[in-house]
Amino acid sequence: MKIGKKEKSEELYKAILQLKDEQECYDFFQDLCTVPELRSMEQRFEVAYLLYRGWIYSEILNRTGASSATISRVSRSLNYGTGAYERLFSRVPAAGEEKP
Repeated sequence: MKIGKKEKSEELYKAILQLKDEQECYDFFQDLCTVPELRSMEQRFEVAYLLYRGWIYSEILNRTGASSATISRVSRSLNYGTGAYERLFSRVPAAGEEKP
């Protein structure tokens, strides 16, 4: 399900775009989110990146500890979402991770 324009707060997304560097981003999200929320988003992002790089579910589960349901949901977003993951990953250099 996509968030409709009337259902989201444009101000939040505009504010995120104003963050100047990694430290400001880190500080902002630490203030905005709880530690479990941050860890959950970080885990989903890592799962998406590993799927994008061609890792299989069992490798991702072993590396991240994410449940198969989480990996499946992230895979669905990666394959049938808006394409945001692919756009971002194409801009970020490879993290240098090795397959297990």
